[in-house]
Amino acid sequence: MTNSAANIIEKGLTLVLGGTGKTGRRVVERLEALDVPVRMGSRSASPPFDWEDETTWPPVLRDVENVYLSYYPDLAAPGAREAVRAFTDAAVDAGVRRVVLLSGRGEPEAQECERVVRESGLAWTVVRSAWFAQNFSEDYLLHPVLAGEVTLPAGDVPEPFIDAGDIADVAVEALTRDGHDGEVYEVTGPRALTFTEAVAEIGRAAGREIAFVQVSADDYAAALGEQGLPEELAGFLTYLFANVLDGRNARPADGVRRALGREPRDFADYARDTAASGIWNA
Repeated sequence: MTNSAANIIEKGLTLVLGGTGKTGRRVVERLEALDVPVRMGSRSASPPFDWEDETTWPPVLRDVENVYLSYYPDLAAPGAREAVRAFTDAAVDAGVRRVVLLSGRGEPEAQECERVVRESGLAWTVVRSAWFAQNFSEDYLLHPVLAGEVTLPAGDVPEPFIDAGDIADVAVEALTRDGHDGEVYEVTGPRALTFTEAVAEIGRAAGREIAFVQVSADDYAAALGEQGLPEELAGFLTYLFANVLDGRNARPADGVRRALGREPRDFADYARDTAASGIWNA
């Protein structure tokens, strides 16, 4: 973060949807460090929030001024646009003033959700994100890394992986300070790596041999099904690899620098610090 608590100009109650997720919990931590009142939006919170149960929305939105909107599993998932429209309508009715939307690069469906937010009547900022580096340590790729073999339908197409901490820093900046309304920040890391290169960097940082194996999208989808992954999530992941990871997002963007005035964190720094935490120890 580039701003101290003394610089923060917006301290209204902020609802963080997905408050236990990779970006949401980091947004919560940063807001609390700035003494901004926070309400968690998750099924385990009190009051609870559930995207599939609209009756849970009004209690969570009560007295809220700002919202960090992170949709699960992703804005490219079926039904996301309708859910985002219904939620932003409810937010307007509840008196919310500002929303910061976590979106995805190169996803036409996500950009439809962005349009919904822009037309909602709320002050808005879009944080359009590249692939999370933390998918290798806090999500479905952790177990393959621990097993020593990451199998994906991705090969030589580069991706400028973004650190989830940078996403949170940009989101908190937009939630707490003026000057970001109407902005679309495409946030990426400073350089693009193929998944082969990213896995190799993780292996070097962890001091272990970790192989990368490329498979077809069909074989990947079948493997996810055999592992018991929910059909919706498995279909979404297969869609991302088969359609979005085609080179359209290979070029790094300047969103972190535009929003924060600094460079984004490099993947090598993420790999080094994560390895030091011990999470990749077999």
